[in-house]
Amino acid sequence: MIKQELTYWVTLALIPKMWTKRKNEIYVNCFKHNPQISIIELFEDSSIWEEVGLNEIEKIQFEESRAQLANNSFLVDELMAQGYDILPITHEDYPKLLKENLKFNAPTVIYTKGNISLLQEPSIAIVGSRSANVKSLSFTDNIAKNATKNNKVVVSGFAKGVDRQALDSAVETNGKSIIVLPQGIMTFGSGFKQYFKHIVQGRVLVMSTFAPKAPWSVEFAMARNPIIYGMASEIFVAQSDEKGGTWSGVIDGLRKNRLIYVRYPEKNEKNANLLLIQKGASAVDVTGNIISLSPEEQKTPEQLNKEKLDSELITILNSVEKLSAKEVITRLHLSWKDDKMKRYLNNMEQVEKIKVRNRIYYRLKGNTQLGLFDGQI
Repeated sequence: MIKQELTYWVTLALIPKMWTKRKNEIYVNCFKHNPQISIIELFEDSSIWEEVGLNEIEKIQFEESRAQLANNSFLVDELMAQGYDILPITHEDYPKLLKENLKFNAPTVIYTKGNISLLQEPSIAIVGSRSANVKSLSFTDNIAKNATKNNKVVVSGFAKGVDRQALDSAVETNGKSIIVLPQGIMTFGSGFKQYFKHIVQGRVLVMSTFAPKAPWSVEFAMARNPIIYGMASEIFVAQSDEKGGTWSGVIDGLRKNRLIYVRYPEKNEKNANLLLIQKGASAVDVTGNIISLSPEEQKTPEQLNKEKLDSELITILNSVEKLSAKEVITRLHLSWKDDKMKRYLNNMEQVEKIKVRNRIYYRLKGNTQLGLFDGQI
């Protein structure tokens, strides 16, 4: 693709306050137009803006972006001179899997440095917490090394914890990896120095979907996660919390029927891995082999403890007419406050609340053996 076209593609990608999906929709309208409208004509001929479906606000955005064409031309020159590749979504080297997985939400342009053939090779992603435990890092190491043995590319987000372990385990065993940046590619100077040998050897590719000189930001770190998932045929989860980028990425992937494998946690581990397995992810052992779990094995320690407490409560209430919250606490030998027990009992479907002489008691539903002066509320 000639430099002039790249300038216009970069300009389209850098239009502020316009969703990526909308940018891609606009270009598709140009592609379907008869005769077909080029990316250059889209910017230079404002008479066609109505035909390709631009609204009034979008026309202003395109008009303002045309004023940036000269600056973006210099930016393209700078990128090409420093050995970066600029890949619009129509480019033959643009990752096909990314378009397949993200469709209209695939980045309009990606910026890369390294062996671009890695973008088309079979790939996996290993994701997880920045503060991953030893078990999770060991799992990550195993999966990355298995990927190397099977000639698969490991996709990494370059964050601390699982991401960095996945990358380093791959390159240390002469494997291949794609680093997906949460920043502009031209701001990754120290990273290029660190992985220079692997990039030159064609075993590491660095890519970014953000403005080339954009610094790291939390917003970019979150926006990068769908790219990591979109770049991989299979996703392995080392460790997830019940919120954050790993959790949201897996939930989104499960909705899209992606192949997602979650490490089955050991007892007393505090993470959300079991919850993800309950939601449909496949459980795997520490080496990545799929394991079959009984319904009981899929339950979290918290769920098991709740079931045990519910059973004990039902047994106690089944043996008496009624009990106050304080009496329940005493019989169960718990160190709870009255208010905590009241809230818990109120949330149990099998239990109902009654008032007896201005005092609150609890009983199993259906137990109607009330005293002469008892009244239900």
